[in-house]
Amino acid sequence: MNKSESKYFNTALRMDEALIALLEKKDLEYITVKEICRQAGVNRSTFYLHYETIGDLVNETLEMITQRFRSYFPQQEENILRGIDSRDREELVLVTRKYLLPYLRFIRDNKKIYRAAFRNPVSMQSLPRYEKLKQYILSPILERFEIPAAYRPYYIAYYIEGIVAIVKEWLQQDCRDDVEMVSDIIESCVRSGRGSHEK
Repeated sequence: MNKSESKYFNTALRMDEALIALLEKKDLEYITVKEICRQAGVNRSTFYLHYETIGDLVNETLEMITQRFRSYFPQQEENILRGIDSRDREELVLVTRKYLLPYLRFIRDNKKIYRAAFRNPVSMQSLPRYEKLKQYILSPILERFEIPAAYRPYYIAYYIEGIVAIVKEWLQQDCRDDVEMVSDIIESCVRSGRGSHEK
């Protein structure tokens, strides 16, 4: 990366971080280009050199968050999804330490992003991300456990909302408790919540 590319990248990164900081405090529709520029320490012409609209900045920021998130995991997403149909049922635990620990470390290291996402789920596209998780991971696993199709949305809601509630509580505590402890709590809740659907 040459010097001008590096400068361009650093400016874009400052604007990504500025947007995240503003989203912690207010909804996207009330954020202005002027505020983003002030927060990032750039002028309006610099903003428009990089983006046409705030929406373009939002898309870039989400891409940056996704790349940062993936860097925390030892395996790529395709490896997580591969072989769900052929694995032993004992291996198909919806939530394991292997994935919880990097996920929780990412949250701890990127608290602003999660606070912004909980405050602005639509702007931060939180719902589509959960839809992908539901469709490609949780539903196939529940199907392998022979959970009736009509029951699956309720199981999924229970798991996701429960984990989100724990993460929100942890964020309110400024992530003071270590990730291993929070991971243990989530695993314990998920395992004890796994009831039988059979009559």
